[in-house]
Amino acid sequence: MGRNVKSIIFTTDIAIIRNTNADAIWAVYPFTPDPAIMQAIQVASDKPVFSGVGGGLTNGKRSADMSLFAESWGSLGVIVNAPTSVDTIKLINDVVDIPIIMTVISANVDFDEKFAAGIDVINVSGGQDTTKIVKEIRKKYPEVPLIATGGHSDESIRSVIEAGANAIIYTPPTTGSLFSRKMKEYREFGF
Repeated sequence: MGRNVKSIIFTTDIAIIRNTNADAIWAVYPFTPDPAIMQAIQVASDKPVFSGVGGGLTNGKRSADMSLFAESWGSLGVIVNAPTSVDTIKLINDVVDIPIIMTVISANVDFDEKFAAGIDVINVSGGQDTTKIVKEIRKKYPEVPLIATGGHSDESIRSVIEAGANAIIYTPPTTGSLFSRKMKEYREFGF
């Protein structure tokens, strides 16, 4: 859509979403996908949003329905998680025209099968092994769009980029920790 997405912030916090300079929003959370949450994030965001639609505990037609909701609210893509079956990917692919992004936690995935079912982008979330996994996938699939978690340091972010990630996901500090820092400053200056 004419946008170059390199930095993606992993949050559903509306205050963070309204105050970020990231290129896009990664709206994934550990609960059943909900159209009201998708709508709220889309309304609040002035950036493209990628919406989580399940694939593990939430799967099949429910994930396909959530994908249709995500697309109708304006999501730039939908995210399925690591255990998503080929059947669920096919159901999603049948109802949306936006990219399907599959999160993986290792390189031991039958990617050809997943691509044939309809995924368009791979997101690597392998913890301390993320750089290694990105390298393995990039070696086998030099042209596939790769997103990866950036970790907690500039060094880990650089490492993942050098391994071949096209975009990085960053987890911001919580609003509570940011507010705590601000209050500390206020106390130090006697406000």
